[in-house]
Amino acid sequence: MSQFFSIHPDNPQPRLIRRAAEIIRAGGIIVYPTDSCYALGCHIGDKTAMERIRTIRGVDARHHFALVCRDLSELAIYARVDNQQFRLLKAITPGSYVFILEATRELPKRLQHPKRRTIGLRIPDHPVVDALLAELGEPLLSSTLLLPGDELPHTDAEEIRERLEHQVDLILDGGSCGIEPTTVVDLTGAAPLVTRAGKGSLEPFGL
Repeated sequence: MSQFFSIHPDNPQPRLIRRAAEIIRAGGIIVYPTDSCYALGCHIGDKTAMERIRTIRGVDARHHFALVCRDLSELAIYARVDNQQFRLLKAITPGSYVFILEATRELPKRLQHPKRRTIGLRIPDHPVVDALLAELGEPLLSSTLLLPGDELPHTDAEEIRERLEHQVDLILDGGSCGIEPTTVVDLTGAAPLVTRAGKGSLEPFGL
């Protein structure tokens, strides 16, 4: 049965953040609030936890996970970007976007899309996420909390608890954070390609 923490969305309690980080490091899966909707997260190096998220989501190996980062300082470790791409990322992050980028050779293949060798990068604008990433000291492997058969993500933590209390290890209840998922932008081509229009504005891409 999962643990359930009521966490302040603007000033998250440090003891709860520390405990959440401990659960992640120990191989746990958490549900946490973001600037778009709730998400599932696990340790970047935990293959078993990653597969558990695939099972919860009902997705296969082609599903694009996102590396949730505090800022762009970690970018070069995981993805290749040119100067133009970096300027775009710098201008519109943090925000409700996932960017599909070419993976570096150093990035483990299990974190990449199996055919495209790409990775999703996410830099949310949410105090809970920022505090959690600061405590972890590394990115979080993440996926939108959209369950099989559902058209929209869940935004009520108590409802999430009813659905997932035997499948996840921790639910961080930060209140309602909306049901609109991130905007997904593929930056691997000659020009940015919006593959999913969501909460992030399309204006920076001229759309």
